[in-house]
Amino acid sequence: KGMATSKMATITLDAVKMLDRRQLKPDSIETDRIITVLDETIAKLEMSSLIPCITNSLDKFADMLGPEITTNLIEYQKLSNEMEHLLSSSEEGDAPRAEEQRGCVCLLERRLKCSVRNVLRLLLANPSLCQALKHEAWAREPPAEAFIKAFGELRNFMLERLLTSPVEEEEKIQFMEYISLQIKKNTEAITALQAELAAATRTREEEIHKKDNVIKDLKTSMQDLTKDGKASIQQLKQEGQKQREEELQASQARCARLQQDIQELGTQLNALVLERRASELALRKRKCRAEKEIVNWIEKYDTDIGEKQAEYDDIHAAYMEEKAQLSLLMEKRDALLQEYSQIEEERRIRQQKEEAALKEFRTRTFAAIRIQACWRGYLVRSLFKSKRKKKKKGKGK
Repeated sequence: KGMATSKMATITLDAVKMLDRRQLKPDSIETDRIITVLDETIAKLEMSSLIPCITNSLDKFADMLGPEITTNLIEYQKLSNEMEHLLSSSEEGDAPRAEEQRGCVCLLERRLKCSVRNVLRLLLANPSLCQALKHEAWAREPPAEAFIKAFGELRNFMLERLLTSPVEEEEKIQFMEYISLQIKKNTEAITALQAELAAATRTREEEIHKKDNVIKDLKTSMQDLTKDGKASIQQLKQEGQKQREEELQASQARCARLQQDIQELGTQLNALVLERRASELALRKRKCRAEKEIVNWIEKYDTDIGEKQAEYDDIHAAYMEEKAQLSLLMEKRDALLQEYSQIEEERRIRQQKEEAALKEFRTRTFAAIRIQACWRGYLVRSLFKSKRKKKKKGKGK
């Protein structure tokens, strides 16, 4: 019995936590984005369902809406009228023009959707105007009202499912199964108690009926003995009253015991609820501290990244400046290289000319030396030859 009570208290506390969780705000970016998209869709549905009512009373809302929104609403009304006229003519028209009319309907439908988007964009950009229009133009079509209500129920259901984890969903299913089992057991117990009560009531009525018959018999048989009969009847009545009082006291005592058990169970339930709420509060505080630490780390990360980005921007700017200077230097280097190549080519040509001139000079010098040597030899030979001739003449003489 103690284990069953503890299990029931745990499941009940988990159910209370799930109910409390539904009152919390979404605790994740994805859940918040999904709910924001659904809320924006509901707002757009509400405003789009009011557009026909506004266009029907455009003179009434012209000052409130302004010229731009009024112009777009007039365009929307014209397109809507054209669409209705085209649809009515397509229903009454012949088959050969059906394809052409379907193309016109598709084109007009795109224009109508674009017009509705423009009107919604202008209206939703002014929240105070939207609230005023909701108060003024309250008449919606029943299908639109039903669709918005169904979409709101879908949004609430989606929020509940997003805020309920798989473990909580399983606990919720177990809690519902446990509640169903308890209801079944209580129903069976109530049925059994009702059967016992009905049987006891029938037995008691039969006994009372028998006693009444006995009393009647005694009355008929003891009419002559009125004093004794009255005493016996009084004794029987007292016994019946005493038995009735005893049964009533027993029933009251049983009800008191049951009420005491209920109070004890309620006290245990309240104690468990308080204990679990305290643990939940501690976990929430822990979660808040963790979230604050995460926010601080994110801010620190953003600061570091900002500093690194600024440093990177400075380095990149310096790099780009140096790159520009490098490109200028490369251009100058290319010009200097071209000039240097020209100078080297001129130097090479000049060196070749000098080498050719030196070679020619050496050749001419060598030739001149040879010629001079030959000429000196010739002179010496001529000199010796003349001396010989003189000697020969002298001998002849």
